[in-house]
Amino acid sequence: MGRAFRVILTCARNSLVRELMFRTNFIIVTAASLLWVCANIAFYLLVFQYTPSIGAGTGWGRSQFFVFFATGLIINSIVHSVFMPNADLFSERVRTGVLDFLLVKPLDCQVLVSFERLDLSTGGNLVVGVALLIFSLIELGWVPGVIPIALYVIYVVCGVAILYSLMFSLAATTVWLGRNQTLYDFWFYLTIFGRYPMEIYRGPLGLPLRIVFTFVIPVLIVVNVPARLLIRPLYPQTLPEWGLPLFALAATAGSLWCCRRIFQAAIESYRSASS
Repeated sequence: MGRAFRVILTCARNSLVRELMFRTNFIIVTAASLLWVCANIAFYLLVFQYTPSIGAGTGWGRSQFFVFFATGLIINSIVHSVFMPNADLFSERVRTGVLDFLLVKPLDCQVLVSFERLDLSTGGNLVVGVALLIFSLIELGWVPGVIPIALYVIYVVCGVAILYSLMFSLAATTVWLGRNQTLYDFWFYLTIFGRYPMEIYRGPLGLPLRIVFTFVIPVLIVVNVPARLLIRPLYPQTLPEWGLPLFALAATAGSLWCCRRIFQAAIESYRSASS
């Protein structure tokens, strides 16, 4: 673990140096990312001019929803900064045979391919997410204690782990498919359901989606659980108080286990591009 941590820090330092070599590009990409976030915030502000909450009786008013939205920003900015560049690069490594050099390194291959590069241009989204979270909580008049904050951090980590597992499970299929150009497409299709509170999935069409994307592909719990726990004194949960959080822990462990098994199976099936 100590060696892996030192390798990850070295990779982070190299990524920072790489970004600073092309400062103008870094600034432009960061600005574009921040503009996208600001456009989304403006859109939801416009929506809440016409309705006091998302869905009647759901409890997701403007401030509560922005706690949810800020949590999604925090989780997705971490995933996109740390893991998305490496998942995308994994396909190229397999296709060109560069993965051969990683397999002979004296460190677990999955650790290397997961943390080799960082995309620091999305770090601005993390700052905006934290600022929006604090502002929304102040607007609600709610100052969370130590326990809610600790639980929030734990479940943000769980959300990151679930998205990481899904992402690298998709990336590992490159070994069998040869060149997985649809990684971003699959990622968008699956994670788009987790961008909104799960209470909107109701009725004959919404309920099956809620069940599938909670208990089969657990993308709905990625943002919902930490956001709910942070504003729990203001918003009563629809499930038993600890039912969904406990399932989120089990889903995190199960997702990581499945990702590890899929990745190992892919590595065992891998044949060098030169073979």
